[in-house]
Amino acid sequence: MKRERIAGNFNHYLRQLCGGNIAKRFLDLVVALGGLFLLSPFFAFLWLAVVFESGLPGFFRHRRVGLGGRDFVLLKFRTMVIKPEADMGSFDVGDVARITKFGRFLRKTKLDELPQLWNVLKGDMSIVGPRPEVRKWVEAYPERWARVLTMRPGITDPASIEFRNEEELLARSPDPERTYREEILPRKLVLYEKYVATRSFWGDVGVLFKTVWVVVGK
Repeated sequence: MKRERIAGNFNHYLRQLCGGNIAKRFLDLVVALGGLFLLSPFFAFLWLAVVFESGLPGFFRHRRVGLGGRDFVLLKFRTMVIKPEADMGSFDVGDVARITKFGRFLRKTKLDELPQLWNVLKGDMSIVGPRPEVRKWVEAYPERWARVLTMRPGITDPASIEFRNEEELLARSPDPERTYREEILPRKLVLYEKYVATRSFWGDVGVLFKTVWVVVGK
């Protein structure tokens, strides 16, 4: 029932968004194709480094909720020791105990997110857009997510920049799940909803450059 509520408003917003989607998709394809082509040797190096430290698999696959409330499989470089039930399912918010040494580097530099260029190329994601969540957190605020999920989720967005130190905030919390549900996620949703309402091509370009600046400037 909740899934239907999330997807129910999709058609209502689709007409409003179609006009700007051609330029957005063009940006996605240019960045994704260029990134995958130019960075393929670097991808191979990172994959080998992950495997050398903690074994196969080098990639982490995770089920997230995408456009229109439909599930898709998100890709990352694996940064944690293997936990079978977390491969395609849920993970514990604020759980940093399983992060590997190389995984900490990947997370700090956001390099673990690079495989999502493949998700962008497939059409599951966009370069810029609200970050995709697991079903559990989408169902916590279904009406708000129904508006957010009228757009493809993205690799980066204003919320990703504001909460770039989210793991540190959750690690300090005595109750990470409650902190995420009641404090961080509602704030993210405000930013997601604002992005959906005000998105523009040049705004996306600005978010992309700001993300690079924030990551490189660390």
